[in-house]
Amino acid sequence: MKFNNKISLALLFGLLMMFALAACGGGDTAAPAEEAAPAEEAAPVEEAAPVEEEAAAEVKDFVTWYQYDEKNEDPASDERVGNEYLRNTIPQFNEEFAGKWNWVNQPKAFDRMTTELVAAVQAGGEVPDIFELSNSQDIISFYQNGTVQDLTEWAKAQSWWDDLDPNGIEGCKGPDGKLYCIPVSERPQLVYVWKDRYPDGYPETPEEFLARAEELKQEGLYAITFFGSTDYEGEGLTRFIWTTLSSFGGKLDDGQGNMLLNTPENVAAIEFIRTIVENEYVPEIAFAGGFQEEEAFKDASAGSFPTGLFGYRYVNPLTAPDGTAYDKGSSEDMLDAIAAGDVYLSPFLAAPGNEPGCGIDVAGFAIPVGAENVEAAYDYINWIMSPEQNAAWVQGPGGGFPVVNSTRSDELFQTPFYKAAAAAVEASACKPWYGSLERPNEAQKMVMSAIYTLIKEDLNADIGEVLTQTQDEYNANN
Repeated sequence: MKFNNKISLALLFGLLMMFALAACGGGDTAAPAEEAAPAEEAAPVEEAAPVEEEAAAEVKDFVTWYQYDEKNEDPASDERVGNEYLRNTIPQFNEEFAGKWNWVNQPKAFDRMTTELVAAVQAGGEVPDIFELSNSQDIISFYQNGTVQDLTEWAKAQSWWDDLDPNGIEGCKGPDGKLYCIPVSERPQLVYVWKDRYPDGYPETPEEFLARAEELKQEGLYAITFFGSTDYEGEGLTRFIWTTLSSFGGKLDDGQGNMLLNTPENVAAIEFIRTIVENEYVPEIAFAGGFQEEEAFKDASAGSFPTGLFGYRYVNPLTAPDGTAYDKGSSEDMLDAIAAGDVYLSPFLAAPGNEPGCGIDVAGFAIPVGAENVEAAYDYINWIMSPEQNAAWVQGPGGGFPVVNSTRSDELFQTPFYKAAAAAVEASACKPWYGSLERPNEAQKMVMSAIYTLIKEDLNADIGEVLTQTQDEYNANN
């Protein structure tokens, strides 16, 4: 009992000492409590930081491939219209989709971007979220190589679908009838004409054209200039050559995927082209390549120039037959010449029983297979198709007529140029040149090479034989 009492007294004494020290502020027992208070107050700040980082990470790069470069501010650049468009609209898009998408454009060479995309998809490499389609025949190549996504069901569910021109929709369909691009702009072919060279209007028949061509020759002038070289994998076929073939009732396929060249209509058309070349109604520069054929229209030595609607952007500066200079060095030059009445737009001529021929192309967007941000691509397409953005895209990179019918009433398309172009196209029979051919890039190169031989290299060659040889060579690989 004594032992336990001693322990109890000791414990009691110890407790009294602890209370005494606490009352005097001595010892270290209070320090952790004082330090813990600020730590508890700072805790919410430390927890908020990861939340902010997570929100910032949600903004994703939305990548496009355009043939235009917003960083190129050269006023003499052939692509200045598209460059300026991107320069103006990239900030607009990024502001509207702030916190979600950041638009990053990767410029590509126009004559290589198609093959580059096919190669990237096949290799499983990096692809854009949106591919600017400037040549609708590429859809066939993309279809064959499994390069782009089927947009049929998505497009039909959008508010703008029922407002699209059916011709534009057709330009985005693959051989299976599905939609592989979104058409935004239609680019038909027509003829730019110097009024002083054709004061009574452009000839409506081959005979009228040849008669006027001879008169112009006697004045030391040319009746016409055109893309006559085999440059750019035979792209000349898609312009004057196809316009002429179709104006004579010609075509390049049998409707079943086979090439069909040796027809009376095609032979007659090529004979006509041979005649104007042989009689020197066409300047030699038409066959020089590198788009040099444009020079003969720029200086008015050639009276007419069949090309695409958007061709006006590149044909500058201009000097009218009376010496008037349109020399701003921009796309405004041709527009000014048209507004002044020095240049007018016309359908091409037509052989008896036919309408004037007219190639047509579609510009728009495709979403590659393997695109990282498909939702961003959908947002972008809907943004471009909106009333606030559609007209500007069509007049800018689109370079044609709106596929969205309601956009055609926009004030941007009420100018002398667009009104004249609309009238010319309305009087023409416009359709894609490749028909049912499923290898259009291959066909383009082969056909243009054959026709170049017939109209430039060997004017004595049998037209039917060369055409048959070409179609047989193509069809052997069907």
